[in-house]
Amino acid sequence: MYIMARRKFENENIRNLTRGSGGTSYSVILPINMVRELGWKAKQKLEAKRYGDGILITDWSEEE
Repeated sequence: MYIMARRKFENENIRNLTRGSGGTSYSVILPINMVRELGWKAKQKLEAKRYGDGILITDWSEEE
């Protein structure tokens, strides 16, 4: 069995923006340690808001 080695970035927080297969959305893969620290799970609903020159991603809440 061959296991592909991962490339290490100098900064693990540098991520690529990837276009979705339908061409109507994009995705960013987050570092696993960040997701674990936040306690997020697969298929969890998140909210993305424009924040200055960036995007703020938070846990989604029905209460708003």
